[in-house]
Amino acid sequence: MSLKDLGGLFKQAQEMQSKMAEVQRDLAEKRVEVSTGGGMVKITANGVNEILSIHIDDELINMNDREVLEDLIMGAVNEVHRKVKDLAQEEMTRFTGGVKIPGLFS
Repeated sequence: MSLKDLGGLFKQAQEMQSKMAEVQRDLAEKRVEVSTGGGMVKITANGVNEILSIHIDDELINMNDREVLEDLIMGAVNEVHRKVKDLAQEEMTRFTGGVKIPGLFS
């Protein structure tokens, strides 16, 4: 491999790294919201899997049923993580043109 080829490869790697950073910034701006229990628990996260808000309906709190509350929160958290993962995979598919790259958002 010549120095010219190596330089071209390095440039392509830098461009890809720059595009990946752009995808990450875009994902950080996207929002995913889920609810469980007929809307009694709502969780919003961004595309990089940060929980932005959790809302628990007063009626659910007044029920004084810790187990139900825990189950609904756990279900909402798991669902929001699944949706964020799907969103990230969607964005990466657009970025890579459908080529699966091992280790990226797997």
